[in-house]
Amino acid sequence: MLLDYLNAALKKAKYEVIKNEKEKYYAEISVCKGVWATGKSLKECRKNLLSTLEGWLIIRLQRKLPIPKIENYDLKPLKVRY
Repeated sequence: MLLDYLNAALKKAKYEVIKNEKEKYYAEISVCKGVWATGKSLKECRKNLLSTLEGWLIIRLQRKLPIPKIENYDLKPLKVRY
């Protein structure tokens, strides 16, 4: 399910070509606030975006912050009792 969420989020990504810059591509996932990346190629940009998304998701789960529902994927932290 986690991989499905990541893939669904990547489908929401918007890409831009940046002229006259070292990093030629920029991407963001607007539904996931703060998730963006750059890269010298589209492939590198997408790889960097996935890495950023993974880190963003881990932090949100650790801190019990809301995670936006994407398509039918609604991730919520589990309540664990010790």
